[in-house]
Amino acid sequence: MERTLAGDIPMGNWVDRRLPSGLRPYARLMRLDRPIGTWLLLLPGWWGVALAADGWPDLKLIILFGLGAMVMRGAGCTFNDWADRDFDGLVERTRTRPIPSGAVTPNQALMFLVLELAVGLVILLQFNLFAILVGAASLLLVFPYPYMKRITYWPQAWLGLTFNWGALLGFAAASGLLAWPALILYAAGLFWTLGYDTIYAHQDKEDDALIGVKSTALRLGVNTKPWLLFFFALAVALIGFAGWLAQLAWPFYLFLGAAWLQTLWQVSDLESDDSADCLSKFKSNRYFGWLVLAGIVAGKVLA
Repeated sequence: MERTLAGDIPMGNWVDRRLPSGLRPYARLMRLDRPIGTWLLLLPGWWGVALAADGWPDLKLIILFGLGAMVMRGAGCTFNDWADRDFDGLVERTRTRPIPSGAVTPNQALMFLVLELAVGLVILLQFNLFAILVGAASLLLVFPYPYMKRITYWPQAWLGLTFNWGALLGFAAASGLLAWPALILYAAGLFWTLGYDTIYAHQDKEDDALIGVKSTALRLGVNTKPWLLFFFALAVALIGFAGWLAQLAWPFYLFLGAAWLQTLWQVSDLESDDSADCLSKFKSNRYFGWLVLAGIVAGKVLA
């Protein structure tokens, strides 16, 4: 039965039961035991693939994006933990992560990062040339991200630019080009991420204030809920605009309406001073992502 160690690392799950002890810290460095981040990175990519499809999305691209999201999310977490190694040891929720706990040294983390990036490159090279260039450009956003919390109260916006790049890559991989629906979908993802990662950041707001790092949770404070409503509403509106530009059929709007209702539930039921509730609401965004994906696929198939 799974239990949780002090911090945010689940113990007693498949990582402990199935992997050799020497591999467990690296699996945790990749967050393989916490797949929500992979879903939130992957779903915009699948949105882009589906939006560019002529009917059903390409199964090969769906699989490649699944593998790529798992590897590149792991690479992002590895680099983020390496960059934040001094801060993480001061935060209760993150002090047991592999690097601050000493299970993985900073040099070992960098070597593992090179391996992850190499695997990610192999996956990227399966796409068309234009998509390869689009994918490579994402690294310009990935590497500065861990440092944004030191210079701005809006690192969640930078994360939005980074985590939703898959919407552009998916569209490019499926079509060989970029068009307005993909760009609008990317902008929508930015505001979606601003919403869910602000919720996530409320878990650490007290520690962040003490150690001097910034977040939208600290910037928005007691005004968080109205801003969340705005972020999510703008995301839904932009997704709807992208679907309209792509001439999606009517089922798309039914699924999008359900996704909007899901965000209203998140905000109305949120207890921003309860870390467990913030994490639960954050994780619920996978349902939003799946509803949008289902809407795009249905809208394409029936168009």
